[in-house]
Amino acid sequence: MRIGVIFPQTTLGADRGAVRAYAQATEELGYTHLRAADHVLGADRAAHPGWTRAYDVDSTFHEPFVLFGHLAAITSLELATAVIILPQRQTALVAKQAAEVDLLTGGRFRLGIGVGWNHVEFEALGQDFDNRGRRYDEQITLLRRYWTERSITHHGEFETVTGAGIAPHPVQRPIPLWFGAGSAPAYRRIGRLGDGWFPQLAPGSAELEAAQRVISRGGGGGGRAPPPPRGGAGGPGARAAPPQAAKAPAWRDSGATHLAVNTTQPGITTVDQHIDALTRAAAALDLKPA
Repeated sequence: MRIGVIFPQTTLGADRGAVRAYAQATEELGYTHLRAADHVLGADRAAHPGWTRAYDVDSTFHEPFVLFGHLAAITSLELATAVIILPQRQTALVAKQAAEVDLLTGGRFRLGIGVGWNHVEFEALGQDFDNRGRRYDEQITLLRRYWTERSITHHGEFETVTGAGIAPHPVQRPIPLWFGAGSAPAYRRIGRLGDGWFPQLAPGSAELEAAQRVISRGGGGGGRAPPPPRGGAGGPGARAAPPQAAKAPAWRDSGATHLAVNTTQPGITTVDQHIDALTRAAAALDLKPA
């Protein structure tokens, strides 16, 4: 099982030196990959009374594709989005950006995607929030075609492409698509279309096992093998024994191929504090420094 980290989007802020220090420390400590979440916009609570989500207009989020272009130049980490909200974006542009990151990392990239929940972002980006699930399925098919075919023609319910393609192509053809999911329809979609998924369930739990069964049934057509639960996020990295260290064996037993350490928690506000938490987690997980 590969051990990585969750990039602390909301606490490192706009300090590019902190971004560099965090990423380089991650690699030096022996972690293998870095996951980054994504939000293009945050909602202003004053304009949206009753807003209860954790993120708002003051929450900092680096743009993952640009961030990964930078990290590809200063580390050899595998990079993964967790997740890009695909239906609020142009499919062709996502295909192009993902292919570029895959090239710059030498094929060390996973594109995590999700359907999304933030209607404020969808409105500002000019996309329909209500039909996002139906558009998502069509986008997934198109992404893989952009990454593997020289020229494509597609006339679907939402997308039209006539004799066009991207160049250069990615190293991985196609780039692995990992799904964020938390419902039965989403689990069935993973079984049909996914290469991996980011479960938000406890390892060894009845809920995780039930989700795995739904995914397995969803992948039953056409001889496709369903993906394993690749990537338990775990809890925040504690000041003593990080929860991920204790949960690692359980995730391994559940079939996970990746585990990510999350150091975002109250009291950790500086890059040095994040690195200190990563150092303690690395020791608990018996990682070997690079």
